[in-house]
Amino acid sequence: MTAVDSSAPAYAGGWRLWALLAALLLISAISQIDRILPFILAEAIKTDLGLSDTQIGLLTGAAFAVCYTLLSLPLARMADRGSPRLVLLGCLLVWSVMTALGGLAAGFAVLALTRFGVAFGEAGAMPAGHALIGRQVEPSRRGLALGLFSMGIPLGTMVGFAAGGAMADTVGWRTALVGAGALGGLAFLLAALVIRPTPPRPRAAADRTPFFREALRLVAAPGFRWLFAAAVLIGFASVPFYVFASPFLIRTHGLTAGEAGLSFGLLQGGLGVVGALLGGRGFDRAMRSGRGRIIGLPGWLFLVSAATTAAALFAPTAWMSIVLFVPTMFSFALLLPWAFGAAHLVAGPGKQAMATSLMLIGSGLVGPALGPVIVGAVSDAAAADGLGNSLGLGLLVVPLASALTGIATLVANERIAATLRRP
Repeated sequence: MTAVDSSAPAYAGGWRLWALLAALLLISAISQIDRILPFILAEAIKTDLGLSDTQIGLLTGAAFAVCYTLLSLPLARMADRGSPRLVLLGCLLVWSVMTALGGLAAGFAVLALTRFGVAFGEAGAMPAGHALIGRQVEPSRRGLALGLFSMGIPLGTMVGFAAGGAMADTVGWRTALVGAGALGGLAFLLAALVIRPTPPRPRAAADRTPFFREALRLVAAPGFRWLFAAAVLIGFASVPFYVFASPFLIRTHGLTAGEAGLSFGLLQGGLGVVGALLGGRGFDRAMRSGRGRIIGLPGWLFLVSAATTAAALFAPTAWMSIVLFVPTMFSFALLLPWAFGAAHLVAGPGKQAMATSLMLIGSGLVGPALGPVIVGAVSDAAAADGLGNSLGLGLLVVPLASALTGIATLVANERIAATLRRP
């Protein structure tokens, strides 16, 4: 399971390594920018195209999530079997072109098609990026590489909301989308120059196994099964938290939208960057320790964050709620490189992209589709019964899901250690 893939090319070193990591960080950030731009541009798009809230929801919600998660597995298989460089470059080009074309849309149908195109392209970005890391980064630095790649998510979120909002107010939503697509085109040229070719791996008998069967076989492995459970549960914790945390601060504590957005947005971005970097380095140290228990710290942190988030929902002041939210924001970011690194270890060489794709399916399909609905339904029911702090009651889903994520992560930690101890 831990043997080095002899078919892999020589690992990148020196300036080539840092250039590769910089290119992957840039691609990750642009992917996140293009994904969340419609969130901040939604009101301008709705007014200009005469769309309903339902249509806006379809553009930004479940339809994108379903397309993204279901396409990631076949694209991951392509990256594992062939050249992850070509898969990543092709995906980057597709979603950049589709983002730019979205700025030219004259109605809902065309805009929806461009968003499906963005989802198609972005579905292969993280699996192919992780496959590149598996082939071109030496094992002792893979945690750092995964942390830097994951850091693009909070960076892209901050830039997307800040720049997207400013451009919507000044030059319009169409220019914002076209500009984001052009930025992706520049990143494509840079990545094509920096990322070295990755020759296809020799085809073994295992490679001829249908990829759905191979994916089911991986999920059946005890360590990976519990990692997948943790991924599903974190979807129920993270998405409702990010959707409703700012409205909670506004309704319950009387903050303005600007105050809530500034305090929550800056904290989320800053903690996301720090958490991703520390998570990557922490995974590298856990691997070097040789104890086999490689993912315990994030599990314990999720148990702590469950308690602090529950307290935050009933704190008497806004600043206390925000401070008590900090462990939750930090734990979400810290877990990313740790969980992906553990999934790659369990999957073995040549299956990093598939492992990443399965983790993305777990975290990105069920939780994002159902979590916010559950929170909203509980909040509406509480408000109808005349209960105060109704949104806080609905948000209790977050600490519950966080506690279950922590438990699943700790079980995965033990299962992986037991697997590694086997001769």
